[in-house]
Amino acid sequence: MKFAYTAYDKAGKVVTGTTDSTSTIEASESLRKQGLFATEIMQTSDAPARTATRRHSGGGGRTKRLKNMAGFVRQLSVLVTTGTPIVEAISSLERQVPPGHWRTSLQDMRARIEQGASLSAALEYHPAYFDGVSRSLIAAGESGGMLDAMLKRLSNLARQQVRVRAMISGAMVYPVLLITVALTVLGVMLFFVLPRFEGLFHSLGSGLPPTTQMLIDLSNALRDYWWIAVPSLIILVVGAKFWSASASGRDTIARFLVRAPQIGKLFRSFATARIARVLGVLVEGRVPLLEAVGLARASAGNPLYEQLLARAEERVTRGENFSATLENSPLIDPSIVEAIRSGERSGQLGPVLLSLAEFMDEDNEVILKSISSIVEPLILIVLGLLIGFVAVSMFLPLFDLAGATGAGAHGGGG
Repeated sequence: MKFAYTAYDKAGKVVTGTTDSTSTIEASESLRKQGLFATEIMQTSDAPARTATRRHSGGGGRTKRLKNMAGFVRQLSVLVTTGTPIVEAISSLERQVPPGHWRTSLQDMRARIEQGASLSAALEYHPAYFDGVSRSLIAAGESGGMLDAMLKRLSNLARQQVRVRAMISGAMVYPVLLITVALTVLGVMLFFVLPRFEGLFHSLGSGLPPTTQMLIDLSNALRDYWWIAVPSLIILVVGAKFWSASASGRDTIARFLVRAPQIGKLFRSFATARIARVLGVLVEGRVPLLEAVGLARASAGNPLYEQLLARAEERVTRGENFSATLENSPLIDPSIVEAIRSGERSGQLGPVLLSLAEFMDEDNEVILKSISSIVEPLILIVLGLLIGFVAVSMFLPLFDLAGATGAGAHGGGG
């Protein structure tokens, strides 16, 4: 059978082509011997079907897809451990899922397995839910007769990734809510409240303080030219989204996050923990180190760490230790490199990487909560000052008028 593949060579470049093999596992082994590390392998006759499936397998956001996958793998591991056949287990899980993209994916996987495909081969048609890491773990479990153990490892990995995402999202909810409410209040004051005060100020015939006049000018400009301001804002947001998705945008954002004070340290720790956990699970799953590093690079989600792991792949291919490839990198803490070196010497690299990831995730959670406890009051103070400035600027002319009226009354009485 002919298989089309997408792979990385030793220089980290993407290579595509076809190869003759009897299975995807044999094709992967053949490519590895040629110095190519495959991320996708599919039968050429199935390419159109896979393309069609890929269009329908990405329902929901990334976090929702990860939750679906985590729940599926966890329940499947329980059913497989009890001796339930794969087809029957997937059919049982399929009945619990409401109609939608995810249920369609489960139906397609079950149908392919019924036709004789392995579970790992069926998962290849749904890369939106199952990345290279999950597919490699399941393939290793199938080839080694340890599918239930690999499913448990993959379940733990996916659940931890969901937990980290939920932790970061939870830390951002309150600040974003505060900013949204404050900007809404500010907009209402500028568009609706301040124009009413402007008529009052003109009827009084008194001069306006500079801050009040500035706010009135801003309010008038926004109301007169909203048809320019709103499209410009939309274009800016859409442009920023496309730029952040481009290679240069991703690289710029990654460099900023890595080097930013305080936040940079936390960002590096989260990225390192993710890579350590993925590598630990793969190495524990008997995936060769070189292939594990390639898969970790593909799932790193950060161009700087992808470049670091690409260099590590090249040097590991030349026979160097993995820990040596991470030395002198500002992206990895020296203590982490030393721990990895100790794991290599003792032959316990997998457990060491998993312990490091667990330790870093616990520390990151504490640091994230500390930063949130500092940032939230700062946001409240800044937004309070901003809204207070607008309110005082609106009422200041009234105070001046009341003061002048009081002074005039005392003068007339004298």
